[in-house]
Amino acid sequence: MKKRIRLKGRIKTYIQFSIYLGVLLCAVDAAICMIDYRAGLLLGFFTVFYFAVTLTMYFYNKPVIMNELISFATEYGQIQRKLLRDMEVPYALLDDAGKVIWTNIAFENVIHQPKGYNKSITGLFPSLTRDRLPDDSGVDEAQYELEHEDCEYVVKLKKISLKEMAANSDMIDAEGYNGYLIAMYLFDETALHIALKEVDDQSLAVGMIYLDNYEEALESVEEVRRSLLIALIDRKVNKYISALDGISKKMEKDKYLVILRKKAIAQLQESRFDLLEEVKTVNIGNEMAVTMSIGVGLDGLTYAQNYEFSRNAIDLALGRGGDQAVIKTPESITYYGGKSQQVEKNTRVKARVKAHALREIITGKDKVLVMGHRMPDVDSFGSAVGIYRIATTLGRKCHIVLDEATTAIQPLVDLFKNNPEYDEDMIITGQEAIEMAGSNAVLVVVDVNKPSITECSELLRYCKSIVVLDHHRQGTETIENATLSYVEPYASSACEMVSEILQYTYDNIKIRPEEADCMYSGIVVDTNNFVTKTGVRTFEAAAFLRRNGADVARVRKMFREDAQEYKARADAVSQAEIYKQYFAISICMAEDLPSPTVIGAQAANELLNIKGIKASFVLTDYQGKIYVSARSIDEVNVQIVMERMGGGGHLNVAACQMEGVGIVEAIGVLKRTIDDMLEKGEI
Repeated sequence: MKKRIRLKGRIKTYIQFSIYLGVLLCAVDAAICMIDYRAGLLLGFFTVFYFAVTLTMYFYNKPVIMNELISFATEYGQIQRKLLRDMEVPYALLDDAGKVIWTNIAFENVIHQPKGYNKSITGLFPSLTRDRLPDDSGVDEAQYELEHEDCEYVVKLKKISLKEMAANSDMIDAEGYNGYLIAMYLFDETALHIALKEVDDQSLAVGMIYLDNYEEALESVEEVRRSLLIALIDRKVNKYISALDGISKKMEKDKYLVILRKKAIAQLQESRFDLLEEVKTVNIGNEMAVTMSIGVGLDGLTYAQNYEFSRNAIDLALGRGGDQAVIKTPESITYYGGKSQQVEKNTRVKARVKAHALREIITGKDKVLVMGHRMPDVDSFGSAVGIYRIATTLGRKCHIVLDEATTAIQPLVDLFKNNPEYDEDMIITGQEAIEMAGSNAVLVVVDVNKPSITECSELLRYCKSIVVLDHHRQGTETIENATLSYVEPYASSACEMVSEILQYTYDNIKIRPEEADCMYSGIVVDTNNFVTKTGVRTFEAAAFLRRNGADVARVRKMFREDAQEYKARADAVSQAEIYKQYFAISICMAEDLPSPTVIGAQAANELLNIKGIKASFVLTDYQGKIYVSARSIDEVNVQIVMERMGGGGHLNVAACQMEGVGIVEAIGVLKRTIDDMLEKGEI
């Protein structure tokens, strides 16, 4: 084999250089002979001696040099193999099926397997399945993160083609062979992740704490004890935040600014913000327990952004009724608490301020468009009629956007159609409203604050001036850039809110009996005949409407049910399943009725009359969707249950819609949601 090997390149030139030098010496000798033959003869003698020595050394040393080169190459390969074997980075070779062929010592120490392990890599790392390895599809490299024995690794996989090696082999005939190996590297990043997490845990989080019912709680205690109540609340808040190594600063009489580390927020999440419950235990004779709202902002790019996140979070917490904590990050919003009913405010100052602001907005425009939610109910249409009366009194043209009247509101719609007292275009479709929209039109959205479920969501993009009046708790999705937003979760209905605004918009405003009936109907239906969410202001609003011509008997006749609807509701109640002792779940089979979802909601209300039931859920299959109506009295917040399933609403009245599932599967989802929230203590 050594005789067949031929040197080439620079090493060949280096070894044969002495021969080339001898040739040059011969040329010099010939030149000298032409000058002096005696000198040339003497140089020729030395030249012959030089060639003899050089050729002897060349032919004697060449086999030795070749042998040393071959030995070095062999030993070099062994050294490379040893270095690879002893390399500190865990390294392995896999075949194209993911089977381990060769491993180094570091890899063997990671997997705790001896040399010669030759099973599938999936057996060692279950997440590295066959489809995640480089293959013939053109993916030559891949990188993944995995955990193994409490360590976190980054695994890099690289495809090594064997095509060229097989084509140049003298031992095998592998024409068209496209086999490959996979080189696998493991990089331990456990320490890096621990360091990054430590840095992240130390990052700043900004929080705000607002006392929801500060004034009301003080009024419920003796005057001499009020300072003590305030001091106890301050001590409770400061002690709680100090235990988390945080700083709390009282900005106003009922507002605190809190600075915490992100690690402390994780502790608050684990305890589910038990400060919300602890502050309620402060009692020195006050008839009303103190509740608070907490807003936290974190993971922002700057401290200022975290502060802005905390402001948005506290606004959400207050907009959802208070007594809860909201954490806002750039990616998500998380809610905690919200189990108690918000106390109704006795003052109407806010309603008066909003009424004056609404009047300024309407008088500055030429026309008013009023829109409720899809599949409108009595409250939605009744509050829209109230806005119509305000706009008309202020001398502005007003239109109610309604694509299709459900059977629930058809009796009310009939009061205005073909009525000579009202314009023919009082009620228009969404497309007609879009054509009317412009810079001189204001859009008033009533009984809804989620843009996706409005009667015509596209209309929101065409109107620059938007007013939102709603009594539902706010969620993550809200109508942005509203000129005026009046969202009061403690109000029983949107009709109650509009009735209050009516009294402050215009002095001695006149309401027609049809309009009073509509708004009164909205209050009656949303409060379930003044049973649910009814406060002092609810009765005051009803009294105002009654004085302006609302007829109780007329409203009752208008909403009497036919026999089929009554039977469908009774059937849903009779087939209810009592789940976990406190939850009633039923199905409303009313496909042949015009408004089966309304029947389902009524059935959910009826189920609360069963002794021991804390919450009821009625599912209705209608037009390819599953509609879930949820109701409770005071112990369970059905809003957070429905939010978990993609819906929302109030603490006592909520709903959601589910697509792509059957009724049985939907019940399974509902039960799993209840189980999960019960286990975590969320309800």
